Order: sequence, then C-alpha cells, then structure tokens
Amino acid sequence: MLTTPTPSGAESIKNFSGVVQESHNIGLGFKTAGQIEKIYVKEGDYVKKGQLIAQLDHTDYQLGVQALEIQCKQLEDEVKRTEALYRSKSISINDYEKAQAGLQQLKVQLQVNRNKLAYTRLYASTDGYIQSVNFAPSEMVDAGTPVINLLDMHSMEVETELPAEVYQLRSRFQRITCELPSAKGEDIPLKILSITPKADGNQLYQLKLTFQKKNDLRLSAGMNVNVRIHIAGTDSLRTSFTLPLHALIQSQEETYVWVMNDDSTVNKRKVHCSGIDEKGRAIITAGLKGDEQIIKAGVNALQENEKVRVIHTDNKTNVGGLI
Repeated sequence: MLTTPTPSGAESIKNFSGVVQESHNIGLGFKTAGQIEKIYVKEGDYVKKGQLIAQLDHTDYQLGVQALEIQCKQLEDEVKRTEALYRSKSISINDYEKAQAGLQQLKVQLQVNRNKLAYTRLYASTDGYIQSVNFAPSEMVDAGTPVINLLDMHSMEVETELPAEVYQLRSRFQRITCELPSAKGEDIPLKILSITPKADGNQLYQLKLTFQKKNDLRLSAGMNVNVRIHIAGTDSLRTSFTLPLHALIQSQEETYVWVMNDDSTVNKRKVHCSGIDEKGRAIITAGLKGDEQIIKAGVNALQENEKVRVIHTDNKTNVGGLI
C-alpha cells in the first residue's frame, strides 16, 4: 500500500501556558479627605456599578453647605433690592453688576461645597469583585488614596509569554485559542490585545489576549489555561513532510523509507525524522522531495530493487471487484 508525503509547513501549532486575568484592577478612593465613617463591603463581595461601598464623616461638609446656602439666600434678597433701586435709577449700573457678580461667586462656592459633600460617598465605578479593603472605619484618608481595590470582570484577559523564535513569526499568527482545564478538547477563540516589543530577563515577550465572545462563566481570575497559536506557513518553509509512522523502518540507528519507482521496483532511502506532530505522524525534514510514492504497508517484507504489486482499495460501488 502506498502513501505520499504531506507538506508540514502549511501550518504549525505552538502551545503555551497562560493565566486568566481580570481586565482592570481599579483602586477606588474618595475625591476629598476625611475620616471613614462606614465601609459597606468586604473582600470577595460582588458589587454593581453605582453601588455605595464606603462613606466619610460628612458633618463638617454638611455644615459648610448649610452656611453658604444661608449666605446665598441673604444675598439673593439683597440683589433683588439692588435691582429695584437700579430700575428706579437710585444706584449706578456698576453697583448693580457688582452685586450680581458677588451672588454668582457665592453660588459657585456653594456648588463646590455641595460637590465635596457628595464626594464623601464612594460608589463602585463598574461591576466587579472587591479584591481588598485597605482601611477601616475611623481611619483618616487623603483625597485619592485607594481605599478599596475592585476587580473589573467585564472582560477577561489571558497572559502568556513567547520565546523569541515564536515572537518573530507574529505576522503569521492565523488564529489563537485556549483550552480550559474543565473543558478538555474545547477551543475558545482569542484575539490579540498587545505584544510587548521588549523581552524580559528570560528573553520572553509578554502576549496579552482577550476573548472574542462574552465572558464564559467557567472563567475566573488566576485560572491556568493552555494557549494554542496557529502559525501559517510559507512556501519557503515547506521543506518538511509528514508520513505515517509505520512507513518508517529503523536500521543501524538510521531511519529509512521504501520508495516505489516507475517500474514498480522499490529502493530504500535514508530520511531524517525530527519528531512527531500533533496528529501522530512522523515529521521528515530531509531525504524527500514531496512527489515520491512511499510504501506504507509491508515495509518489513521488502528487499532492495524488488518488484512489488500495489494493493488497490475496492471501489465503494464495486465491493469485491466483481465488475
């Protein structure tokens, strides 16, 4: 029985270990300084966007707003009286405009204090899980200090590292998939987010990937996955071929195959086998041109220059060769 070499440079698959990561780790802090009055969440809690998660003591801020509201109300009454005087031409336009400008400035100050009062309440900026709570009630915090760390779970990412020889082939990446530990044999499609152009101390390049479809409920941050990168081949790379393993014969620590000639005789040819591909076929990197007819059955019963007869498979519509 015969077979022909199959080019193996058409596509290659590289496997790497990857880790699932959350897309962002957000440090949430108050926009104003103060003393923490209440924290409404704990580590591991799931929160939704806009949910109240912590609060400062707002007593002083509330008093500041009330004081400015009283001043603003009083000044509004004065501006109304000033306007009446201006319409009766009892005061100049300059005095009237000064009164209006003073009222506007006071309203701006009132809004600033109202904003500060609102800043004493801390809300979740997105859906996610509380990773850490960095302070406790009664502690003082400055503006911008991260009080709570939030894991943004809207989109998950996969991080892996590439050796230099794979990084150099990045322009030929056809598709990238990953396999979850809980779903052996199921490939989940990924797309590239970024590839770090600088190698680290181990000469590895960091590759970040994201899932093409909506997050799978089986995913969690820190999970290990198997990343598969399918790399397209080029014509210049198609110098290797694959053959069934049983087409090879070993003799004196060398590898050979039987090649059938046009006159139905066979000759033993030395080849170089570099390994086995993911389909269990031998990878031949030297000794073949690609157009040979290789014996794949009966290899152990042949002699050099022996004339052979090829066993043909019966046609499906002519079982037993009766026609």
